[in-house]
Amino acid sequence: MSSASARGHVGRGTVSRWSLRILGLGFLALLLAAPLVIIFFETFKDGISAPLDAITSENGMHALKLSLLMVAIAVPLNTVFGVVCAILLVRHKWKGNAVIDSVINLPFALSPIVIGLALYLLYSTNGGWFGPTLAGMGLEVLFSVPGMVLASIFVSLPFVVRETVPVLQEIGTEQEQAASTLGADAWQTFRRVTLPAIRWGVAYGVVLTTARVLGEFGAVTIVSGSISGETETLPIFVQKQFDAFNEPGAYGASLLLALLALMTLLAMNLLKRKEDA
Repeated sequence: MSSASARGHVGRGTVSRWSLRILGLGFLALLLAAPLVIIFFETFKDGISAPLDAITSENGMHALKLSLLMVAIAVPLNTVFGVVCAILLVRHKWKGNAVIDSVINLPFALSPIVIGLALYLLYSTNGGWFGPTLAGMGLEVLFSVPGMVLASIFVSLPFVVRETVPVLQEIGTEQEQAASTLGADAWQTFRRVTLPAIRWGVAYGVVLTTARVLGEFGAVTIVSGSISGETETLPIFVQKQFDAFNEPGAYGASLLLALLALMTLLAMNLLKRKEDA
């Protein structure tokens, strides 16, 4: 091949790579950046007072606090469950793993509305499987925080597991076996060997879980009753603001949800960079 042909081939390859990069970035900008820009514009096009008043209202602040409470309860529980389940699936092979794997994937396959309806049928005091018994014990699940927590946990269940399993498969068992040979017990091996190796897989799962819990609407709507000031999360608050034709308030709450998710992702990236440094 002549030098001119080689230069032409390299030039075409460079153009092709840049074309793919521009296409990929343009696609991401259209799907991700453009909606955020539109929400930001619509929120403040008539000033800051209307969206700020809606968010700082009594119902708005309660919705924010309740959404953060859902995150504070559901995310740690799903993180612990996800890590334990991932270790079970990867490190302890048995015939029941296929069943466990299928059950974990259920939230991906089912509509959130179906999940909410299933919880309603289970915990309703009017003919539910467990509702009358729990009501007799003084425990109310539906139209209260416990039902909303259950819905949030269910819809966000798979993320930590799915992010942790590939990391466990990649790191293998050599280091864990070496720690065991040196006298470490199971807890010491997990704390000093396994957990440091899988921490970033777990962290990405936590980010995805947080985003899903913050933004969940369908399942939570069914089991919460959407009672303003009591069982209204931020996504439900957004829907009610739209129904009341308060678009600045709806856009303001939507922007707040997006910022909370972005702050979670930014905090994780900053921690990762700090550790890498």
